[in-house]
Amino acid sequence: MKANNLCGKRVKLARIDKEMKQVELSAALSVDHDIEISQKALSRLELGIRPVKDIELVALAKILGVKTTWLLFGDKGEK
Repeated sequence: MKANNLCGKRVKLARIDKEMKQVELSAALSVDHDIEISQKALSRLELGIRPVKDIELVALAKILGVKTTWLLFGDKGEK
């Protein structure tokens, strides 16, 4: 399968670091940012299969307490 995003693995790492489940991240996106992403869609995002919209990237970074540059570029961006 072709990857459709650069940040999926880092979203998963940050989520696990915050001790969040996918369903909890999905709920936080919905409640805090009015962004609807199902648990299944988050799984696909973390696998790199589902693309990430810019607004989703910003919301994910805020919820997970990381910088968008880190989500996109890893070590090259500061966590």
